[in-house]
Amino acid sequence: MGIFGDMAKMAGALLAIFQTRAELFTVELQEEAQRLLACLILSLAALFCAAMAALLVVLLVVALFWETHRILIIGVLIVLFGGAALLIGLGLRGYFRRKPQFLAYTRSEIARDLERFKSGNNPKGGQA
Repeated sequence: MGIFGDMAKMAGALLAIFQTRAELFTVELQEEAQRLLACLILSLAALFCAAMAALLVVLLVVALFWETHRILIIGVLIVLFGGAALLIGLGLRGYFRRKPQFLAYTRSEIARDLERFKSGNNPKGGQA
């Protein structure tokens, strides 16, 4: 009955590993969802405030130069806000390129598990 006992131990170890990886996957998924929601809420609040401030500044500047250089001022403000939008867009692109890959820890743990099984070093009791 030794072979069946060994198979039962191996199955138990595999189930424990699967459970651990599933829990890690769940935690990472929840963290990513919370990060995304927080980023979205803060981005929307900042966007609303920035849009209101920009609108009021534009109205003030255009009103100040209405009689003399209104077309020039409107053009300068378009270039200014367009440049700011471009810089912000490039910053966001850099942020998303630097953030960790989705489920990076789960994938690395699964890769380590596969490597251990291929090399014959099975983890004991499902511990990594």
